Amino acid sequence: MQETLVLDEFDRRLLDLVRRNNLTPARVLAEKVGLSESAVSRRLRRLREEKIIVADVAVVDRGRLEKALTMHVLVEMEREGTAVIDALMRKLQARPEVHGLWYTTGHVDFILYVVVADMEAYDIFTREALNDDARVRNFTTLLTIREVLPFDPSQRVISRS
Repeated sequence: MQETLVLDEFDRRLLDLVRRNNLTPARVLAEKVGLSESAVSRRLRRLREEKIIVADVAVVDRGRLEKALTMHVLVEMEREGTAVIDALMRKLQARPEVHGLWYTTGHVDFILYVVVADMEAYDIFTREALNDDARVRNFTTLLTIREVLPFDPSQRVISRS
């Protein structure tokens, strides 16, 4: 299990700001959080070194690039065990159609967030990744009609507890 690091209020405010726009200059961040520019730079460097900030990325609006179908796929495994679970996770992680993968409790073992061009592409994915895999007992597909609240971690406040 990963070590939980204690952050002070300055760290949390910095994280909230860079999650919204990681290109904000340290000078501007310093003004907003009430620290010097050098203190902000040191804190951001430490947050990256300690792997609290794990990536600096661009969020792309896929809908502006191409039309695609998005769906959530609920997967039930035939049997479980560490090696079986790990093998299926590796297989699903390697699939370009899988944009999110969660190992869960309850009657569903995995939830997949799948993005494909069309139903033909989804049919190919399910045949290759799920139908012919003896580890998979059953899967249910939930097709997205409309995205109501897009996944955007920059819009969520970091827990203060």
